Amino acid sequence: MFKNIKGPSLNTALKASTVAGLAAAVLATGIPLEITRSYAEAVKVQAPSVPSFANVVDAVSPAVVSVRVENRVNPVSDDDANGFAFDFNGRGFDDLPDALKPFFRQFGEQGPQGQQGRRGPQGHHGPQDGKGRLRPVAQGSGFFISEDGYIVTNNHVVSDGAAFVAVMNDGTELDAKLIGKDPRTDLAVLKVDGKGRKFTYVNWANDNGVRVGDWVVAVGNPFGLGGTVTAGIVSARGRDIGSGPYDDYLQVDAAVNRGNSGGPTFNLNGEVVGINTAIFSPSGGSVGIAFAIPASTAKDVVADLMKDGQVSRGYLGVQIQPVTKDIADSLGLSEANGALVVSAQAGTPGEKAGMKAGDVVTAVNGETIKDARDLSRRIGAMTPGKKVELSVWRSGKAQSLTVELGTLPAEQKDASADDGDQAPESQAPASEKALADLGLTVGPAEDGKGLQITGIDPDSDAADKGIKEGEKITSVNNQEVSNADDVVKVLNQAKKDGRTRALFQIQSKDGSRFVALPINGQG
Repeated sequence: MFKNIKGPSLNTALKASTVAGLAAAVLATGIPLEITRSYAEAVKVQAPSVPSFANVVDAVSPAVVSVRVENRVNPVSDDDANGFAFDFNGRGFDDLPDALKPFFRQFGEQGPQGQQGRRGPQGHHGPQDGKGRLRPVAQGSGFFISEDGYIVTNNHVVSDGAAFVAVMNDGTELDAKLIGKDPRTDLAVLKVDGKGRKFTYVNWANDNGVRVGDWVVAVGNPFGLGGTVTAGIVSARGRDIGSGPYDDYLQVDAAVNRGNSGGPTFNLNGEVVGINTAIFSPSGGSVGIAFAIPASTAKDVVADLMKDGQVSRGYLGVQIQPVTKDIADSLGLSEANGALVVSAQAGTPGEKAGMKAGDVVTAVNGETIKDARDLSRRIGAMTPGKKVELSVWRSGKAQSLTVELGTLPAEQKDASADDGDQAPESQAPASEKALADLGLTVGPAEDGKGLQITGIDPDSDAADKGIKEGEKITSVNNQEVSNADDVVKVLNQAKKDGRTRALFQIQSKDGSRFVALPINGQG
């Protein structure tokens, strides 16, 4: 027997549900069941504290400019080209694919009377003096380093320009004058006339304190878009990208693209740690490998350009190459450091001070030299006329030489370790086999100096080191040789001295270089 339980009326239950915020459910028996409503809340996450670059960007942006480079385009009679001559690596307008012609027809604005022209930076049109009109040919970045309008950028940005315009972050356009440029470090300085205006400028950082992993901010004008900011870290230091003897780049992973060249990379204090110069990119866009000229290099070069319009560098007048582990072993050096002198040019400061082929420069003024690039940078950074003390390793002993530096000639090729092209083959058949164990066949040189290489085993260590037929052996372990017996004598002495390698001086038509070869097979 079930107990009859009288429940509240439905109207009463609904009222109660409404007041209390409850939902009423009626069972099949008619008895209501109360269920609590469930409300979801918006997601809210307490973010970890991370550095923001906004304060840095706000402070430095007024000091960063876009650099527009202009050159003269000569008028021609070809109506299809809208009155301008185009030069695309030696090809004219007619040589362009048809799909590209409409783009270049519309390259400039329409000037008065339907003539095509470009408004100049002050609103005027290009020159009409028959020498051609100024047209944009390149665009890069730069930044102010003084309140009176000096701007730093890259040499490769301005090198082909006849006129320059600095575009500030507020859109103001100012004509700029080229003060000086230095191709060796890819730096240039421009100057704008602010007519009494004081410009916001930035300072150089002490990049000796820059560490791999530090945050950096790159500001520039990628693809002509205008002021753009990217961030990343310092990925590496001391990068050599093969652009010149003074390569010592910072590598950063901030997105740097075409048009960023000449723009600054800042630390979180708003100081310039580097100048964006190059990228490694199979695609042409950023892949996270960019290279910046360190502030320590740029600071001195820019100061010289501002003062004299050019850079004066110290000069030794010697050809040098790196010291490899093999070369170090052949010379009895404990470590593969320093710069190996290949030759000292006659009449140069190095030759006058007694530097000789085969010397290894291990220190300058007591500071250790890491490699040939390090020596080039240190000497180049010094003032011509300065006396420096060189520590050299010669014939198994350390010596000191005092050199009064000269001035690096404008077209002087710096330290080189390039292999020369193959010289003409000797016409005389090879007859001496004393060096066969090294993979070399030699004969008398036509000029009577050294030994002509008349044959080489392609599987030998000598071939792997780039030695070619037609080149000459002029010395072994810094001793002149004129026949195979001389070579074998030097090698035997080296073996008695406990050496496993010998240093061969190889002469080609393009210069001289040293190569270390193993001598274990010699008797």
